[in-house]
Amino acid sequence: MPTRQVVLRTGDARDVAIVDTLMSASFDAAYGEAWTRNQCLGVLAMPGVRLTLATVDDRPAGFAMVRSVADEAELLLLAVDPACRRRGIATALLRAVIAEAQAGGIADLHLEVRAGNEAVKLYAAQGFAKVGERRGYYRGKTGQVFDAHTYRRAV
Repeated sequence: MPTRQVVLRTGDARDVAIVDTLMSASFDAAYGEAWTRNQCLGVLAMPGVRLTLATVDDRPAGFAMVRSVADEAELLLLAVDPACRRRGIATALLRAVIAEAQAGGIADLHLEVRAGNEAVKLYAAQGFAKVGERRGYYRGKTGQVFDAHTYRRAV
């Protein structure tokens, strides 16, 4: 299948249904990584939070949510619809996050990811390095716990 153009746009609380749908499709419930709709709305209302939506052929394909405070930013969530993966959407979203951080005078960009998540390859390719670990951070539906790894990238 040919790669279609990824279009990025700024989102807001009116897009929470899109975010919710993409999270449900993207995050395996077994790992306990997805946020609730109310958590997303609460974070989107905070100062310094930015939502970027990705579409392909006018269909929602992914999103990134970032929070900036002073000269640091944290990638809170990044998700791509499983039907749209391996098309450069996550890379486009992450590069946009990095570019916005650079333009906004951010010194360091942080993120955390579940141990074993294949997204680590994407983050490493974009210059993120592991700086820490949180044991038993994620709690899945069955009560199983998973470690979180923290990453940092100088902007």
